[in-house]
Amino acid sequence: MNRISALLNAIRDIANDNPGLSFKVSLRSDVYYLVRTSDESTDKIEGSVVWFKWTNHEIFVLLIKRIMTFWGETPDEQRLLETPQKHLSYHLEKIFEAKFQGKGRWENVPIHRILMSLIRKRPRDLVKLCSLAAQQAYASNSSIIKTCHFQSIFEEYSQGRIQDTINEYKTELPQIEKLIFGMKPTKKQRSASDSYIYTTSELQQKIQNIKQQNNFNFVNGKSTTPKDLAQFLFKINFLTARKVLDDGTIQRKYFEENRYLSSTFVDFGYDWEVHPAFRWALQPDNIEDIFYNLSLSSDD
Repeated sequence: MNRISALLNAIRDIANDNPGLSFKVSLRSDVYYLVRTSDESTDKIEGSVVWFKWTNHEIFVLLIKRIMTFWGETPDEQRLLETPQKHLSYHLEKIFEAKFQGKGRWENVPIHRILMSLIRKRPRDLVKLCSLAAQQAYASNSSIIKTCHFQSIFEEYSQGRIQDTINEYKTELPQIEKLIFGMKPTKKQRSASDSYIYTTSELQQKIQNIKQQNNFNFVNGKSTTPKDLAQFLFKINFLTARKVLDDGTIQRKYFEENRYLSSTFVDFGYDWEVHPAFRWALQPDNIEDIFYNLSLSSDD
């Protein structure tokens, strides 16, 4: 963080001394958050920050555009963005099985809801998920990607997302792998329908139990209380904030959308949910239970 702070301060000084000279620096939101909270001088660049983020609907439209251009069509991007997912999903039928022939809550669900539930608002997640399934479809000489092809790669996809996360954040918390795999549900939790959902107090107790068996140390010397580690898991998108609204729909929030939801000082009334992208790697010995316990993404 010191090097990034020094870089930003140097860029600011150079730009101030040379009118007309501009710089563009791209940082992950969590990296910017660390820099912003560790260096008080960064308040001078706050007004120049341009936030960039994807919504699930924008990522879905990206997939639709890819399919349309593959078949020689010319998509109207703005029109696609303004059209609900359920009205766009017919484009997928040239490539994917229309309904997911799974079990439990996954049974007969439109395939686009499966895809949107398994990505972390990252286009590369969707690319990886579809690429792995397409390889299976090609190997079986299938003209479309079917449920069986997705089912055969969910564990590999989940393992890849965990490895990506470990690689990205181990320089901040060297023991990140022990923390992530410590979130594996206990035998008692697996028997419950909400084994990956925690209230704030339940989450802190879960992490406290993990801490009793492991030592965690942030590289920057920050404390590693259960609240601090919970905030870290939210920041790396391992956890998402979850709230059931009055009309029964589930509202989910990511760190990029509101980093203060996991504040150690304020409880905003959200529960916490292990993102579906990680669950197969945490529960390889009882994979089918996931199909019964996972609440899917609603249409955007």
